Amino acid sequence: MTDDEIRALERRDGLPDALRVLVDELPRGTWEAHPNFSPLTRFWLQRHLMFREVLERLQGDTRAFLDGRAEARAYGRQTARMAQFLLQELHGHHSIEDHHYFPVLQALDDRLEKGFVLLDADHHALDGHMNDLAQGTNEMLSGLQGPDPLAGAGRLDTRLSDFGSFIDRHLTDEEDLVVPVILRYAPEIH
Repeated sequence: MTDDEIRALERRDGLPDALRVLVDELPRGTWEAHPNFSPLTRFWLQRHLMFREVLERLQGDTRAFLDGRAEARAYGRQTARMAQFLLQELHGHHSIEDHHYFPVLQALDDRLEKGFVLLDADHHALDGHMNDLAQGTNEMLSGLQGPDPLAGAGRLDTRLSDFGSFIDRHLTDEEDLVVPVILRYAPEIH
């Protein structure tokens, strides 16, 4: 796997074949029935689902405002709160993964070392996208007081779409790499 493949979150359409060794043996549809599918694994997957749902809600609220179905003040207040929550939770989630879970999991199967390098590169790439989303949210909030409050919301809608693509790619690839490792090796992770 080349360095470009490792760092290509924005261009990747799935895990490279070399990193699919365990997910091919333990496909997504079999995970919950596996004896090593733990409450912690379920919780971790639910966190991923929550990130997707909050992002979907942010986009839905933005589009409602753009379509004239939401009042500016309420939209701004709700968007600021939800965007802050999403970004803080993602930052904390990635920090725990990078410093606690991934080092344990990476040590279990040498074939997947580059997969954890890929996930680490994703986290660094996502930092930039998260900063961009925060900036776009702040610009939208400032613009709500200006002559064209829809302009900032329109730009935020685009940023939310881009961010949604990047975060979904990352979360899906992360799940496809991590859950099969947990199922195969049942590590002690708390």
